[in-house]
Amino acid sequence: MKPLAFAALAVLITGIPAPVLAWGGSGHRIIGQLAIRYLPIETPRFLRTPETQRDVGELSREPDRHKGAGRLHDTDREGLHFVDIDEQGRLLGGPPMVPLAATRADYAVQLRAFGLDEWKAGYLPYAIIDRWQQLTINLAYWRVLNAAIANPAWRANRTWFREDLRRRETLILKDIGELSHFVGDGSQPMHVSIHYNGWGDYPNPNGYTTARIHALFEGELVKARVTQAAVAAKVTPFRSCDCAIEQRVTTYLFESRDQVVPLYEMEKAGGMNPGDPRGGAFAIERLATGAKEVRDLIVEAWRASATTKVGWRPIAVQDVLSGKINPYVALSSVD
Repeated sequence: MKPLAFAALAVLITGIPAPVLAWGGSGHRIIGQLAIRYLPIETPRFLRTPETQRDVGELSREPDRHKGAGRLHDTDREGLHFVDIDEQGRLLGGPPMVPLAATRADYAVQLRAFGLDEWKAGYLPYAIIDRWQQLTINLAYWRVLNAAIANPAWRANRTWFREDLRRRETLILKDIGELSHFVGDGSQPMHVSIHYNGWGDYPNPNGYTTARIHALFEGELVKARVTQAAVAAKVTPFRSCDCAIEQRVTTYLFESRDQVVPLYEMEKAGGMNPGDPRGGAFAIERLATGAKEVRDLIVEAWRASATTKVGWRPIAVQDVLSGKINPYVALSSVD
């Protein structure tokens, strides 16, 4: 959510502090819960429970709930929630977003060449990729710990393995909650556009609204017109990208960016007026897209976790699963 200027305007209008929230709590909760509900049976059983659905629904709201912790905290994390792409696929009219720079440091250099910075342009793709990679490594640890607990040859360390598994499952739910939040942000078209809160000071031959409709669309409209059942009915089956995570994420964000004009067309036609069903239908489609993408990324992370390494010094997950290596030393950091 963008940015402090909009929050400040809300304060002026209402007279009370008003955090700017992507999708609002209702939308993020729906995305997180449905992502878990539609996980396939190949994923760990502890993820496919009603308790996990509830937990992930609430954890999906967390990156918004801790706003207001302090100026340094909020300023540093603000750019995680958005990326400002124009109609030509450029960042604030500067460099193209694709190919995505390999790291945020490279991204910053790329933007500075155009007199821009990542704080203004946003760095949502990096938020998503970072959380996906974190989830993948924690799922790799989960695989290794379960294999270690089940191996009778390693029973001497079984208590430690069980305790670390408990900690790891807590971390995995946190990872998924944050992944869900940022993927959810990316399903809201105004979070991936220069037209993030009204069309703004850009050429506007079609006469799209310049009113601040961001919070109205993702908050009030969703709360009033969207149900979880309606979103669930639109969640499509799992689709593997068979591509690098960077490609999957940028494709997803550009597909969302392509919905910016349809959103403004819908608003222009009166679709966000009270009683008009078109605004709710548009939000339902976008929320379902977000839930599906979170679910798909969890599955992709689970599959990728089987072929990575964990611990120090790193050991291959498959070497533990096959019984070749006892992971205790690598995992417990016995120097």
